[in-house]
Amino acid sequence: MRIRTDGDYAYRQDAIERAADFYDYNKTKAVVSACDDVPHFVQAARQVLARDDLTLEQRREIAETLSTRAVSFEVDTEIVVDTE
Repeated sequence: MRIRTDGDYAYRQDAIERAADFYDYNKTKAVVSACDDVPHFVQAARQVLARDDLTLEQRREIAETLSTRAVSFEVDTEIVVDTE
């Protein structure tokens, strides 16, 4: 697999190098590790945001903190009223 890093995709080179530095792996292993980790981190974030002991404001602050360019978390309250 090749990942384009030329032209409009130059930012990818920086992202890959940051991952390699973070994991202290070569670029290939760092990309694979990041791809493996992201779904686990997203699931963990969802679990934290669903906790009963957090206020709505706390959940929204956590969601804003955890959101990135690629993954966005939003907290919403839904009030449903059924009438017959």
